[in-house]
Amino acid sequence: MRASHPGGLDARKQPRQARSVATVDAIFDATIQVLLGEGLERLTTIRVAERAGVSVGTLYQYFPQKQALLFAVLQRHLERIVGDLERAAASVHGASLETMVQTVVAAFVSAKTDSLDESRALYAVSYQLDSSAYVREVEARNHAALEAMLKTASDARFDDIGTTAFMFMGAMVGPLRLLLQSKSPRSMVHGLSRQLESLCLGYLEREARPKAAQKRRAAVAI
Repeated sequence: MRASHPGGLDARKQPRQARSVATVDAIFDATIQVLLGEGLERLTTIRVAERAGVSVGTLYQYFPQKQALLFAVLQRHLERIVGDLERAAASVHGASLETMVQTVVAAFVSAKTDSLDESRALYAVSYQLDSSAYVREVEARNHAALEAMLKTASDARFDDIGTTAFMFMGAMVGPLRLLLQSKSPRSMVHGLSRQLESLCLGYLEREARPKAAQKRRAAVAI
């Protein structure tokens, strides 16, 4: 699915050949390095091109302006995160709630914190760009992945699966957003998965209707 780009933030062209892909990857990596070393306010296409070892003209072949470059880097970052979550959720269809929570939380926390400084830098970038439409697309994909997974839980079912998936995602996103905003120490990352597992599993177990109990009620009714 092609993501919606804000007006004026489309890349000029997409890399096709291996050499072009490598060039764009170098530009992306250089953008992160400049963001971390110089800050968003001092980031320019000239600085990025110099760090990437390419000419400004080469950079402009792909990105017509700084904002388009920043959006492309943000998109790469978020696509990696949503992709990790989608794969994790799909891998545990039919499993228990506990296994689902452990797997999805671990994948999401890892995707967000493996490159913590990058996540923090791009979190700030997202507020500088008109990226709300794209962010909503990412959120919709996250929600759909969790909803599809929860529908297959082996030990529970939910009366309002849409709201349950929404709250599950919010329970994961909220603490991580606070972690990025507050620039909390890296030491807080250790043990974060376990804490989020407790939070999410506790909520899901409270909202769930155990399938075994349902079967017993149905048998009594017959």
